Amino acid sequence: MGSKSSIQGDLYSFGILVLEMFTGKRPTDMIFTDSWNLHQFTKTALPERVMEIADPSMLSELPSVDENITTGNGELNECLVAVLTIGVSCSMESPVERMGMRDVVAELSRIRTKTFPR
Repeated sequence: MGSKSSIQGDLYSFGILVLEMFTGKRPTDMIFTDSWNLHQFTKTALPERVMEIADPSMLSELPSVDENITTGNGELNECLVAVLTIGVSCSMESPVERMGMRDVVAELSRIRTKTFPR
């Protein structure tokens, strides 16, 4: 946003990267005009329309990655909602509203443990 480098700026970048990876959209995508952006696109889809905004190429790869996650049940949906919620929380416009990195790590660990139990 034109400010000097900071942890809060890094959190914002991390959040945008998560949103890019899981939606397959770039912040510069043609669908984002005026004040409509990747953050808002994702936030408005959560949680009900998460499968609509998820990157189809990512979803097509999942069955070969791990049989524990299937599109036939709510586990995949729940996982995507949780990860995209982190991306949205980290990419809030106001730095004080962003999720802290310790909380991000804890939440990602919780998601991994729940999604891929050992």
